[in-house]
Amino acid sequence: MTRSHRHRPERLGALIQESIAEAIATQLKDPRVGFVTVTGVTVSPDSSHATVRISVMGSEQEKASAMEGLSNARGFLRTHLARNLRMRSAPELHLVLDRGLEHASRIETIIQQIKQEEPEP
Repeated sequence: MTRSHRHRPERLGALIQESIAEAIATQLKDPRVGFVTVTGVTVSPDSSHATVRISVMGSEQEKASAMEGLSNARGFLRTHLARNLRMRSAPELHLVLDRGLEHASRIETIIQQIKQEEPEP
């Protein structure tokens, strides 16, 4: 990849997010990987590492199982990225469970409960 064709880390992160989400949805056959969403990707300045945030719907056991399945598929996902994004070497993938959507949902539920408990003026 020549210098002029390098992707900025932010742009590369968006491309990686899109590519990994597509690969998980259409090519990954691991039954442990159920309903997962790639919520974001942060790429190191030298593009050698990418932290991939994953949200998983389900119980704690289902989340752990899905993350294990994705961890086992890291080599496949890296190869997919290298081919799909035409990179000489794809970044090392670090998969982390993103609980942001889970927390937002819990906060929304608490707010709704508080509203229901408030007396009408």
